[in-house]
This record gives sequence, C-alpha cells and structure tokens, in this order.
Amino acid sequence: MNLLVLIFSSLFTFGPPAWVKDIEQAKKMSKENHKYILVNFSGSDWCGPCIKMEKEIFENPAFQTYATQNLVMVNADFPRQKKHQLDPKQKSLNEKLADQYNKTGIFPLTVLLDENGKVVKRWEGMPAKEAQSFIAQLQTVK
Repeated sequence: MNLLVLIFSSLFTFGPPAWVKDIEQAKKMSKENHKYILVNFSGSDWCGPCIKMEKEIFENPAFQTYATQNLVMVNADFPRQKKHQLDPKQKSLNEKLADQYNKTGIFPLTVLLDENGKVVKRWEGMPAKEAQSFIAQLQTVK
C-alpha cells in the first residue's frame, strides 16, 4: 500500500522549475507550452534582496509548483565575486537581456513577458514578502 501511495504521489509532484539560460530558448518554450516568461535579474553573491528573494520565493515549494505549471523561468545573474563569474557566453546573454529589459540596472528586477518577449508586468525589488502573495499577483495577469 505504501509503495502505491509513493508511486501515485510522485506522478503529481513537481520539482523546482528549471531556469532557462537563453531568452530565445525561453520564447520557444513559452510558445510551445503557452506559458509566460518570468525573467529575474539578480546579483546572487552581492544583492541582499536578490538572495532573500531566491530563498523565500523561488525556493518555496508552492511557488515551484506554480512556476513549473505556468512559467518559463530565466535568471539573468550578475555575480561580482571572481569565484562566481559566469562563462563568457552566459555573461554575454545576460548583458543582452539587461540591455533589453533592465537598462537602469535595478536589482532585483522581475519581469513577466508574453511568448513574444513583450513586457506584461515589472516588479522592482522583491515583488512580495511571501511566495503566496507573489503567486496571487502572477495569477491576476491576463
């Protein structure tokens, strides 16, 4: 009986959403799956609110379930410490994304895009204090 429950529950369990590294790939996935694209601009090793957002929102199981079902996630990270530097290709992709959606260098900045890359909504700073509140904001977007 326990094995049956484990198998059944694993069919409906969602893991953390995978962060896509390239906006063009995200647009393709968005069109195929009819999902919004959520772009997060972060400074993973220097931006306190970015780190807090990662832990309190993006790592929250409720948000992960919602994101897996409804979003294509793109993280444009801009680390400062030498040991955390991105490979040159990823750094270039992130800089191009920032040139398009974050020209003023706001961190954290979260941008919700449609499948064509058009901005639907923007949040400067943390979009909410709790994951459930952020999910509720996302659910109101049409």
